[in-house]
Amino acid sequence: QTNGRQPARRTRRIAPPNRRMAAMEAVETTQMAEDVDEMQQEEEGQASYYHVVELEQHGVSHQDCQKLAAAGFCTVQSIAYATMKSLCAVKGISDSKATKLKEIAYKLVPCTFVTASEELQQRQSMIVLSTGSKELDKLLEGGIETGSLTELYGEFRTGKTQLCHTLCVTAQLPLDQGGGEGKAMYIDTEGTFRPQRLQAIAERYGVDPGCVLENVVYARAHNSEQQKELLKQACALMSEDRFSLLVVDSATALYRTDYMGRGELSERQMQLAQFLRALTRMSAEFGIAVVLTNQVVANPDGMAFAKDATKPIGGNIIAHASHTRLQFKKARGENRVCKVIDSPSIAESEASFSVGAAGIDDAKD
Repeated sequence: QTNGRQPARRTRRIAPPNRRMAAMEAVETTQMAEDVDEMQQEEEGQASYYHVVELEQHGVSHQDCQKLAAAGFCTVQSIAYATMKSLCAVKGISDSKATKLKEIAYKLVPCTFVTASEELQQRQSMIVLSTGSKELDKLLEGGIETGSLTELYGEFRTGKTQLCHTLCVTAQLPLDQGGGEGKAMYIDTEGTFRPQRLQAIAERYGVDPGCVLENVVYARAHNSEQQKELLKQACALMSEDRFSLLVVDSATALYRTDYMGRGELSERQMQLAQFLRALTRMSAEFGIAVVLTNQVVANPDGMAFAKDATKPIGGNIIAHASHTRLQFKKARGENRVCKVIDSPSIAESEASFSVGAAGIDDAKD
């Protein structure tokens, strides 16, 4: 206030009604676009892969995309991870086409270095699936890890198949309940899959048994070639829907019977290695937890003086392919013992759990 005069006030111009309406509509449109972008980013974050039809926007014909999908290359990631030899083996894909596919795939899926801090952030957001037992989850630092292979081996009646059935239910639970919010896939090679077990486990967790059964897809493999071929169908299903678990029970039984004697040992190990490599690729490609069971044989090395009377079959091939190896042993009554044999992050230790009508649970006193 100077010389008795009021200070000058800024006047705000009021836009005409039609202009205000247009501005409000523009803001709403922008907000809707941002919401759509966020939803797409969330979906991409959940999916973390591109379907093979994405290549059509980069000059690849629809027929070639169909040929690739039929051969098991259902995502752009699978093409980026594949070798030129395997791409050229697809009928109708020449060397020049394979080279072009690899160039496009590397643009969409950059294969480059990242810092350790970025990798740490990614691993901290990794989903783990509850086993149904608190002690077992504690041993495994939360549960079965997604994006990796977990091998379960042990004698008969040690709870391997029961854990696989329990995981088929927990994989469908919400994230805050130790689930993966996805479907489960079960490849059975020994005829031990029982849907009624899933119903009992679903009732334990208070979820609809019918919905649980609908969200588990099942296939029976009768020979090792069919077992390997089923992975192509698995990739096709996973590229169309959200899965969080793939179970192979057991991974080695058919290879053990299809290849007999030392004369076929080399061929068996090579075929088994290719099967395990495909599982490793799928775990990274779709972000699923791959759980495979393994049989054991008598360990003749130390006979009565050996620490373990049995050892898992498959040799070093399956030992190197598995990220986490768990040994199951019998204990008193319904109780079982799980021992961590090999893991990149978990120390060698043990935990007790029980096997009951409702799957895997805490150990009984």
